[in-house]
Amino acid sequence: MNFALSEEHFADPETHDINNKAFWEKLSEIFQLTLEMVKETARDQGIDLDALDLQAGEDECKSIRNVAENHECCLAAESYSNWVTKWFDSAENLFEEKTDELNQQARLGLPALDPAGQASGIEEAINIIRWYQHFIYVKLIRAVQGTLDDFASDSDGSAKVALIAIDRSIGAWGQMYEHFPQSQDDILDVLVHLEKLRRKALIAFPNAMAFIRPGLDSDS
Repeated sequence: MNFALSEEHFADPETHDINNKAFWEKLSEIFQLTLEMVKETARDQGIDLDALDLQAGEDECKSIRNVAENHECCLAAESYSNWVTKWFDSAENLFEEKTDELNQQARLGLPALDPAGQASGIEEAINIIRWYQHFIYVKLIRAVQGTLDDFASDSDGSAKVALIAIDRSIGAWGQMYEHFPQSQDDILDVLVHLEKLRRKALIAFPNAMAFIRPGLDSDS
């Protein structure tokens, strides 16, 4: 429906330009239409929007968020995220040395060394680490909140995605361990940290890996 509405309301090329008055007029129409749809759905469900205690709901959300942020899995995930930032901030010389090493290998032209393949592997590992750096924390926060909100299915789904992200991050750091012997002690520490986090998450969400993600874990 969202796609259909967009096609209908933004068919005129002028409505695609954020600097054009027509764009903002059409966007306002979309917001108004969305609000009317929400009100209509609420009426059909017997919900009085004017009677909702929004402050109480906001306070409850803050309370749940606070509990989630202090969950041991979320604290460990946040610690990991911060560690990654610090490691990359301090790794500039490390990458420069590796670049020089690979360039020298390329000049030697020895096929067995495969500097291009090494560079590609390092780049892929870095992309994976950076992609999941904050992702793990966000998904675990949602997973914990799901248990507090009694949304077990959503909780298990988020936890499963977090666990998959942890596994991929462990694999990527394993690649970094091989390529950067100067930093192996630090990388080993983070690998141990991620493995501990993985085990804690499996204990906290024992049914997570059995969760079936539509379109990803099944043909449905």
